[in-house]
Amino acid sequence: MTTNELIKKLFIAFSKKDEEEFYKLGEEIINLEKRKKHNIVAKELKEALYSKNHSRNTSEKRFRTNMPIPRDNDSGFPLLEIKQFELEWEQLILSEKTNYALKQIVLGFKSYEVLATFNLKPKNKVLFSGMPGTGKTFSAQVISSYLGLPLVYINFDAIISSYLGETASNLRKVFEFISNGIWVVLFDEVDIIGKNRDDQHETGEIKRVVNNFLQMIDNFEGDSLILASTNHPHILDPAIWRRFDEVINFELPNQDERMNLINLYLKPIKKETEINVSFVCEETEGFSPSDLKSMCRDAITHAIINERDTLTNNDLIYSLERYRERIDMRTINK
Repeated sequence: MTTNELIKKLFIAFSKKDEEEFYKLGEEIINLEKRKKHNIVAKELKEALYSKNHSRNTSEKRFRTNMPIPRDNDSGFPLLEIKQFELEWEQLILSEKTNYALKQIVLGFKSYEVLATFNLKPKNKVLFSGMPGTGKTFSAQVISSYLGLPLVYINFDAIISSYLGETASNLRKVFEFISNGIWVVLFDEVDIIGKNRDDQHETGEIKRVVNNFLQMIDNFEGDSLILASTNHPHILDPAIWRRFDEVINFELPNQDERMNLINLYLKPIKKETEINVSFVCEETEGFSPSDLKSMCRDAITHAIINERDTLTNNDLIYSLERYRERIDMRTINK
C-alpha cells in the first residue's frame, strides 16, 4: 500500500472515530518511512502519534517493543533495561565546552537525512569520559528525553558470565536487540569489558570479550545513538578509542557551575536570608555534581529532622564539613 493510500485510510478512520484503526494505520506509515530509511521522519511521526498531550495513555505504548528482553541463559537475568525520562536540557549544568559538544551530537543525530545528501553520517558512537559523578549517565538520560527515544541501559553485571563463551553470546544478544529499533543506548562503565588486552593480569577470556566487543561496535549499522561511559579511561584498550566517532570529557564543575548546581539542589526548601551560598561554592572545589547533590540533600534533611522548614547556614556548613571529610577519605583510599 502506498503512502497516499494509507493517509486516505487514516483520514477515514479519524472521521469515523475508529481509534484502533487510526493507530494501526499510523504505525504502518511510520514503518513505511523506516523502510525508506527516512529515520528522522519516522521518529517525528511516532512522537506526534503518541503525543503526551493526547487523551489516550500512550506513554507505555510509545516505548513498547515486540522483541523480548534478552536474558543470560544461566541466571535468567535481563541483559538490558529500557528506561524513559521526562527531563529538560536546562537541567544539565556542565561546562560550556561539554554542553556544546553534547548539543552537536544531538543536532547531528536529528540531521541524519540532510547529512546523507552530502554522503555524511552523524556521530552515533560517542564515548563519555570523566570522574564518577560528573554527569555522564545523567547526560545520557537528558539526551534520551530530548530526542524522545527510550534509553536502553546495558546491564554489564548480567552480561559478564562465569561460563566461557557465554559473555560473548550475551553481547551478541544485546547488539541484535538494539539493531531492531531506534534507541539511545548506554554502555555504562564500558571499561568492564574494554580493558587493555596487553594487561598481563587479565585472562584470555577477557581479551576475547574485548575482541568481540570491538567487532560488534565496528559492525553495528543500526540507527541508534550508541553512548559509552568510563570512569577509568587509562585502563581502556587503545583500540576502543578508535571505535568512537567522538569522545567527550566531563570535568569537575568550576565555581560558577557549582553555584548553579547548589542553587538548583536547594530549591525544594526555603532558605534564611543570611545563608552564604558563595562561601560554600568556594569551599567545594573538587566536588562533583553528584557530591554537591548529596551534600545539599543532606543539608535539607538536617533541617527537616531538626523540625525546621527553613534551611540555615549551620545546616549547609554541617553538611559541607561532613562531605569534605568523605571526599578526603575517598582520596586517601585511592
